[in-house]
Amino acid sequence: MRSYTIYLIRHGAVDETNKGRYIGRTDVRLSPKGKEQLALIRDTAGYPYPEVIYSSPLLRCTESCSVIYPEREIRTVSSMSECDFGDWEGKTAEELAGTPEFADWLRNSDKTPPPRGESGKDFAARVARGFERIVEELSAENTSTAAIVTHGGVIMTILAMYGLPQAESYRWRMDNGYGFAVRITPMLWMRDRVMEVFDTVPFAPKPEE
Repeated sequence: MRSYTIYLIRHGAVDETNKGRYIGRTDVRLSPKGKEQLALIRDTAGYPYPEVIYSSPLLRCTESCSVIYPEREIRTVSSMSECDFGDWEGKTAEELAGTPEFADWLRNSDKTPPPRGESGKDFAARVARGFERIVEELSAENTSTAAIVTHGGVIMTILAMYGLPQAESYRWRMDNGYGFAVRITPMLWMRDRVMEVFDTVPFAPKPEE
């Protein structure tokens, strides 16, 4: 029974003015510097070349795909979008400080959504459904390798739910343009819904002998 390798890659950097802001479903573009950084990683360290490429439909991900995997067909998957921060999109913590809703969200973001936004629990459930559908699709198409170009929050959520070794989501943080390689063994996946996190993306250099 064949295994499946999936490369989870975080999109490139966005404009500096968006740093510190809650940017989830807001459709910002890659910054020129973000594109340059991705191209540099592609041309030096190199990205794996999978059979199929999936992406969040948001521009910062589809534009990342066009740099990392130029002229490749991309399958956009809405469930791989970042968390929806509702009325807080584009705002900073400083701008929201002092409001009761923000304080409640900070105490328990899993159950408390931003106004007209998405709770942590709902976000995780959406991401889980989408990821499991991708795995099912790879199996149905007899495809061994895939990349998912998506958001940092999506990747951390996937790895916290399914990854071995087990770790809290914050331990799976990665810089823009980087990510992790996972291996799914069908028997283990069907029995326990877990997968092996076996490398970083781009691949870590092997130690010299």
